[in-house]
Amino acid sequence: MGEEPLWIFGYGSLMWNPGFPHSETAIARLQNYTRSFCMRSIHHRGTVANPGLVLALDPLQGGYCDGLALQVSSGAQVQTLEYLRERELISSAYLEKTLEIQLTDGRTVRAVTYVIDTEHDQYCSGLSLQEQADIIARSTGGRGPNSEYLHSTSRQLANLGINDTDLEWLSDKVQKITPHNS
Repeated sequence: MGEEPLWIFGYGSLMWNPGFPHSETAIARLQNYTRSFCMRSIHHRGTVANPGLVLALDPLQGGYCDGLALQVSSGAQVQTLEYLRERELISSAYLEKTLEIQLTDGRTVRAVTYVIDTEHDQYCSGLSLQEQADIIARSTGGRGPNSEYLHSTSRQLANLGINDTDLEWLSDKVQKITPHNS
């Protein structure tokens, strides 16, 4: 008997920079969460002194988030989880959950998903789009400019045919504020 397939749900950088081997990808929907710049980034896209913003899954009953399901290549499950935990759980602002997602082909699978801990001090729901744009335009962390993260995610969503009007607006606004950082 083989290993059970391991799926990962990507809604931000995992869509364009997964960092692990995968054998299948599919557009997928997660119910009761929305993609939101609701996490202050003090490592990857900002610093403690000048936090940036990164995407997280914010709980919202009746809401949904469309993203990318990635099936981890056979034999790489343990290493992938170790890698993702080091990358995603760096400050404990995300919670690792295994949640059901619906693939566009009709399948329902359980996927490892990183959602915001709404009790964590990095949680910052409720910022206006203008506030988000101002923060993203001026922040840089260990993985580069916050604007690069935004633009890469927005481009990948467009490439996948996933409509996210907030990210499109933010990408356009931040591009106008900092055209050299795209």
